[in-house]
Amino acid sequence: MSRRLPPLNSLKAFEAAARHLSFTRAAEELFVTQAAVSHQIKSLEEFLGLKLFRRRNRSLLLTEEGQGYFLDIKDIFTSIAEATDKVLERSEKGALTISLPPSFAIQWLVPRLADFHQQEPDIDVRIKAVDMDEGSLTDDVDVAIYYGRGNWPGLKADKLYQEFLVPLCSPQLLIGEKPLESLGDLRQHNLLHDSSRKEWKQFVKQNEIDGVNVNHGPIFSHSTMVLQAAVHGQGIALGNNVLAQPEIDAGRLIAPFEEVLMTKNAFYVVCHDKQAETGRIATFRDWMLAKAAGEPMSSAQ
Repeated sequence: MSRRLPPLNSLKAFEAAARHLSFTRAAEELFVTQAAVSHQIKSLEEFLGLKLFRRRNRSLLLTEEGQGYFLDIKDIFTSIAEATDKVLERSEKGALTISLPPSFAIQWLVPRLADFHQQEPDIDVRIKAVDMDEGSLTDDVDVAIYYGRGNWPGLKADKLYQEFLVPLCSPQLLIGEKPLESLGDLRQHNLLHDSSRKEWKQFVKQNEIDGVNVNHGPIFSHSTMVLQAAVHGQGIALGNNVLAQPEIDAGRLIAPFEEVLMTKNAFYVVCHDKQAETGRIATFRDWMLAKAAGEPMSSAQ
């Protein structure tokens, strides 16, 4: 069944005239003559079979039917304008919007962006840091970095790094009064926790370490806070292999033990299925995957 739509130019003229209550101002906005606006309104009135305006001396008023029609269509015009602004903004300079956790942005993506800009100078990257993802991409996001198990229906998810957790501390702890030569020495140190205490509990259980009280020590809401607390010698962190790498490379953190805790989570680069192999999105995905594959952290996958 075909939709019954009025002449769209007439509808645009009516919306402008009803908003301004002036044919003259509507004509100025639409860059046409006042006579053209009047003609378009007459065409719309003939299509609808009713009057939309009343002329009173030098004023213009909406009829009851015209007022109701204007209230029904004005939000539609607003939505069209907003959608147009959005698509123009995203296409400007080849913009690419990336949504990702703040910790991954700070520790991994931002330090590497110069390389991407050098390879793709025409793509304008826009970073949107979010604490939690909903498993779906909003209209203003092209690519996302998700942390989880890779099960997001309707999305293309490629693994970047499998997560494992490493005990990490400041080098200063190794020369302090309390030894840190074996896992059993953890009982003498403050444990730093990320969001909850479950990871340290799993690590202690996996390695059968006696006498370690995992129910004490500060809890931080972000992984980067945990790492910074460890850098400043406040205790031992169970750090994510990806997020901790910059601090390890700089010598601010060291791994005193070989033991690690493997998890079922990983970092993924995510986009809509239909967009994975096209344009700027494909270019950025390929760059991310190549970077991950070529760096030592990927060896734990």
